[in-house]
Amino acid sequence: MPKYRIMVVDDEKSMREFLDIMLRKEGYDVESFASVEPAVERFRATPSDLVITDLKMPGPSGVHLLKELKGIRDDVMVIVITAYASVDSAIEAMKAGAYDYFTKPFNVEEIKLNIKRALNVRMLERENVLLKKDLKSRYGFGNLVGTSRKMAEIYGLIMSVAATRANVFITGESGTGKELAARAIHAESPRKDKPFVTVNCGAIPESLVESELFGYVRGAFTGAYADKAGLAEMADGGTLFLDEITELPLNLQVKLLRFIQEKSFRRVGGTADVSVDMRLIAATNREIEEEVREGRFREDLYYRLNVIRIDIPPLRERPEDIAPLARYFLKKYNKELGKDIKRISEEALKLLMDYHYSGNVRELENAIERAVTLETKDFIGAASLPPSIRNSRDASASNPDLPGNPAAGGAAILPDGMDLEATVSEFEKRIIGEALRKAGGVKKKAAELLGISFRSIRYKLNKYGQ
Repeated sequence: MPKYRIMVVDDEKSMREFLDIMLRKEGYDVESFASVEPAVERFRATPSDLVITDLKMPGPSGVHLLKELKGIRDDVMVIVITAYASVDSAIEAMKAGAYDYFTKPFNVEEIKLNIKRALNVRMLERENVLLKKDLKSRYGFGNLVGTSRKMAEIYGLIMSVAATRANVFITGESGTGKELAARAIHAESPRKDKPFVTVNCGAIPESLVESELFGYVRGAFTGAYADKAGLAEMADGGTLFLDEITELPLNLQVKLLRFIQEKSFRRVGGTADVSVDMRLIAATNREIEEEVREGRFREDLYYRLNVIRIDIPPLRERPEDIAPLARYFLKKYNKELGKDIKRISEEALKLLMDYHYSGNVRELENAIERAVTLETKDFIGAASLPPSIRNSRDASASNPDLPGNPAAGGAAILPDGMDLEATVSEFEKRIIGEALRKAGGVKKKAAELLGISFRSIRYKLNKYGQ
């Protein structure tokens, strides 16, 4: 583990000495200063990983120090300690970028724990910045960026499996970035200079899937005037990505299984085997285990594909990634649309943070693109966000578990009106999501809880991209 450098700034000698002794016992390198100016100069020359500062000191305050340090290194972690327990000072410090806030006398064990947490966050952010810089520069990994622990684990798994030949199975809701993860694996692999071929199994008519995947020979069917290579053949030497694999009909699943086992296939209407060397990555937004149990997906094919599994978490399970993603998309669409919007207002950011995101990162990206397109000021305000996000706060005030309540799922009609269809759709998505959670992800049971047919819930899940 690295040895972290911590700076203590406090005008009280006894407090400086106490913190110095406590931190050194914990294994940190410590430097102490009695005032802001020498601390800033030292930090400019040799930045610390964490700064602990008193808020009220003679001369420049701890908030002044915090702002100075953030101007030098925006990623510095700062913990503020003060004897003046006022809400205003706490808010000021946190707005300026403080990681945490303690009042004297403080609990020693609690501050030790928070110091460790702050340094862990610092380490993850460093690793994430390096990884994002590498990934984004080469293949647009932007939709999968994030500082959450869940995403850091996924980055690590992607980097670990990239160099292997193992098949990878990626699961996650629509909009989480499954294809981006597949592209990341390909780009980090020895096959990176070879083709990356995507097959959307749900977008090709059932009658054409086999010919699209494996190709055909002249005369195989009406309109086959010449031999044509399939997508599997085009991926030779590279990676074949089968998106929405659970949409494949069962008869094609048998042929795919043979292809995976033998690394060869026959074109439609052909008699000769065609051999290819490629890596296979598959993905689905469905509950694959349920598909296998219900007989819609072959168990033997599932085990062939599911050598390495990567589960992309929905955005609502990593809310700490919402703000950095929103800012990333703001920069992206500023550039694409020729805008110069500086920031996202606190009100708009709060709405973005509180929203459920059934469409995940893709929905957040679309919301920011819309806001950048419509906004006329130098910041994104709440009015530029989609109605579903603006109205979600009012809708969430009701209790979705009480359908008999006339106000349940309702949203207050704002002075400038509301989008009724979007609000009703958002409520329906939340109810379906809640039913799925209570049913442990089993769609049939969720349908029973809602009093609708299995076909109806499948239709609604596809409609909302869940």
